[in-house]
Amino acid sequence: MFKYGAPMLCAHDHAQKPNVTFPSTPRRFAAPTVREKYLIGALFVLALAALLAPTLPPGAWHIPHFVDARSWLGVPNAGDVLSNLAFLAMGVWGSERLRARHDAPVGASWFFVGLILTCLGSGFYHLDPDMPQRLVADRLGMAVAFAGFLGIAASERISVRAGEAVLVLMMVAGLLAAWVARENLTPWVVVQFGGMALAVGLALTRPLPGALGVPLGGVIFFYVLAKLFELGDEAVFEATGHIVSGHTLKHLAAALAAWPVIRALAPVAIGSAQSRH
Repeated sequence: MFKYGAPMLCAHDHAQKPNVTFPSTPRRFAAPTVREKYLIGALFVLALAALLAPTLPPGAWHIPHFVDARSWLGVPNAGDVLSNLAFLAMGVWGSERLRARHDAPVGASWFFVGLILTCLGSGFYHLDPDMPQRLVADRLGMAVAFAGFLGIAASERISVRAGEAVLVLMMVAGLLAAWVARENLTPWVVVQFGGMALAVGLALTRPLPGALGVPLGGVIFFYVLAKLFELGDEAVFEATGHIVSGHTLKHLAAALAAWPVIRALAPVAIGSAQSRH
């Protein structure tokens, strides 16, 4: 009985065994898309520029004296110091918005963390801007926020894995550039202006289906406005009758660059959230 039953049982089991199908290659390891190839090329160009461009001395971008040096309630350079609280407000607000959203793009959390760090670093620097060594703290926070923004942009316009890669690469590059800027400003200039050029290119690219739809153009607008205020520090101070300086307004405009991202993260009804997926 056992002699003949065993082979028959094995044959029966073998017949009932379902066909084994191997899963397809995960999307993370699939061949790069056309958009991803363009992104890789752009990042390669930026890397070459950071490594091969001529060295810029640290003093090439350091402004030792800002026009508004007035104190208030014992806070030196109060306008430029206290205006950094706008970064804190936007960073906390954005972080709260993220708690109610499970579809936030890659890099959103780091973007808001970077804003909070920018408040601390920039405030620390402006307490005594005659010490250029303090610029490192200022730039470290900016590097984190900038990497988060580019991660958002790449994940919404290229792919999720592109957003993850850009977030990590720009985070490392930005932090290293902020540190190296003590002796050579070139990598920091490439990270800031080259990264913004990359953001403009991504803003001109159609968002992916199902993307949250962060208006990158709005972020870029406030960034450019902040740069204009920075360049017109004294001119704005004189034009406003010494009420506010251009650098103080720079901080406020730069903080407002987070508004388009926060607005895109507005709470949505459950039904509409499900329809997007």
